[in-house]
Amino acid sequence: MINAAIHKLKIIFGDSVLRMRLAFIFIAFIIFRILAAVPIPGVDEVRLQQFFSNNQFFGLLSVFSGGGFSTLSLVMLGVGPYITASIIMQLGTVIFPAVKRMYTEDGEAGRTKFISISRMLTIPLAVLQGVAFLSLLQSQGIIGGLSSFEFMVNVFLVAAGSMLLMWLGELITEFGIGNGVSLIIFAGIVASVPAGVSQLLFTATTAQIPAYIGFFVLAMATIFAVVTVSEGERSIPIAYARAVRGTATTGGAATYLPIRLLQAGVIPIIFALSLILLPQMILSGLSAIGIPGLAGALAGYAAFSANPWAHGAVYFVLVVMFTYFYTSITFEPKRVADNLQKSGAFVPGVRPGRETEEYIGNVVNRVTLPGATFLGLIAVIPFIVQGLTGITAILIGGTALLIAVTVLLDLIRKIDAQASLREY
Repeated sequence: MINAAIHKLKIIFGDSVLRMRLAFIFIAFIIFRILAAVPIPGVDEVRLQQFFSNNQFFGLLSVFSGGGFSTLSLVMLGVGPYITASIIMQLGTVIFPAVKRMYTEDGEAGRTKFISISRMLTIPLAVLQGVAFLSLLQSQGIIGGLSSFEFMVNVFLVAAGSMLLMWLGELITEFGIGNGVSLIIFAGIVASVPAGVSQLLFTATTAQIPAYIGFFVLAMATIFAVVTVSEGERSIPIAYARAVRGTATTGGAATYLPIRLLQAGVIPIIFALSLILLPQMILSGLSAIGIPGLAGALAGYAAFSANPWAHGAVYFVLVVMFTYFYTSITFEPKRVADNLQKSGAFVPGVRPGRETEEYIGNVVNRVTLPGATFLGLIAVIPFIVQGLTGITAILIGGTALLIAVTVLLDLIRKIDAQASLREY
């Protein structure tokens, strides 16, 4: 096994194309971390640290933004506006037939147009989120001494930073390996690990050692479970029709169609977390601006967020829903059935065409259920721990751990596929 890994590494670093792709990801990470270290003007560092130490919601938001929010940097919004725009557009495929036709039936040109609309929608969302967050932070005294013009300059800076990260993520997808947006979030999570570990070591007491050991064991078990389930798949047998041409016989081969348990990867977690954070983003921003009548709604949502059982239940349902939703968008049984029929392949015992489509659809639905349930359970384990022990800091670590492990597995899988392609 070690020899096989060394052989694979030799292939990866011996191929110039793979080296360039990995180097591009590394350079993009450096650019992202430099931008995340540059704060916007007028930030009170002391009040900022106090604010984050007492606010679990913004701690989660910092993880989701890739770590830029904790320092109020130029990229404090992260890729959140782009993800929100993507959610709106993908929900549009369910509501509006024209949007669904553009995404599923118009080929590459339709998908390009779909992505372009998502980019354009990101701009007003980034501006709105910038105004909301900066108004809230200004009302808390974290940002002070700014005129109206300076405030709008800050809004422009954070909106431009979000657009720059969106562009950087798309460049990683095109010229690197893996999903660029997920990798940017992963980079922010990994970058926050040294500071988190050092803070834990300096603040830990002897009485907390058993709890930290328990959390470490839980984290290792979570990583093992995520890796095991991510590699799990259901194989549908595929056979090819045998054709005789003269004295030569072609076809008759047998293979299989793999259906992964976690077909959607980490995207449902990111979508669900974005949707949970969105109401408090809007309510906090509008309340800070001074719109009356929102104090009660904000207090009610804060009470909901503080209840780990209610918050965890909604989070679980959203993860399961988005897993099914994203799988239905990215995996189309009709297209798979048509491609099998065109290539002369069929599922043994199932008629080609519509019956094959229904069969594959039923298999995908059955396989997605345990995968979605597992993903939801892993996501809410930190809420269960909080409900039983009262410790809230583990929430941030649990969500970050789940995203980091899933993104890293996807990246390793794609690097291995590229290496295998070069090897053969």
